[in-house]
Amino acid sequence: MPESGRDVVLVVDDSPETLSFLTAAIEATGATVLVAVSGAAALAVVQEITPDVILLDAMMPGLDGFETCRRLKTDAALAHVPVIFMTGLSETEHIVRGLEAGGVDYVTKPISPGEILARIRVHLANARASQSARLALDSAGRFLLAVDAAGAIRWCTPQAGKLLRALDPAAAEPALPPIAAAWLRSATAAPLTLPAGDGGRLQFSRIGRVGADEVLLRLARDGEGGEVERLRRDLGLTAREAEVLLWVSRGKASRDIGAILSLSPRTVTKHLEQIYAKLGVENRTAASALVARTLQEPRA
Repeated sequence: MPESGRDVVLVVDDSPETLSFLTAAIEATGATVLVAVSGAAALAVVQEITPDVILLDAMMPGLDGFETCRRLKTDAALAHVPVIFMTGLSETEHIVRGLEAGGVDYVTKPISPGEILARIRVHLANARASQSARLALDSAGRFLLAVDAAGAIRWCTPQAGKLLRALDPAAAEPALPPIAAAWLRSATAAPLTLPAGDGGRLQFSRIGRVGADEVLLRLARDGEGGEVERLRRDLGLTAREAEVLLWVSRGKASRDIGAILSLSPRTVTKHLEQIYAKLGVENRTAASALVARTLQEPRA
């Protein structure tokens, strides 16, 4: 098993020379390298160990890299793992195929050690930032989910998953209902409200984009304002200001709030300036105290 704390890189290639070359270069950085000589072998490896990043040869006999990547991305436990394609083909159609299959980047052969190591570092950092934000959302009990342009769920917090199951109790996994997928494609700004299987109603609202191909949505039971709505209404804030303020009250730094809400730290700071002015407070401590009082007060 890989040593705790070490990055784990899975290299998938049918060329022994490429595997040897990349293993030596990556292990020199202190990372642990797993190897697979085929797409099928890679799928077997990830059932035992979840890598931090995958380097995947696009053109292999049998199960090629494109199909291997598609199968990897159907596993929710692997959806966040960045896949970097390695290919001797630089034609646009092959690059597009790799990205459409779920890859985040590609390098062309012959591979430069410096280039591949730099790309690994960048995508590891991006993946960790994304995971950190998602863990923060999960721990805070948020009803959030991210979907792709077609409406397929990329990830959702446990609380959002429970609400989605209320729409279709028979479904094996949480899924966006067809009418919600159509609403997503329509790009309308108005929320969508649907009847839930338990007799209640659920409301879908857009929050914004997460990266280039994910849309972040909020779920709420119709009639339940939620903490953000409570702060927005009672303190006279915009919805975005209420979201920022709620995370401030949870002790999150501006950089963390930016990662969670897909905002730059500078934009978060601008929102805080507006929030402080509206609330008549001077710092985070006073703002957080006001949030606590507001959420503890009985609903009007």
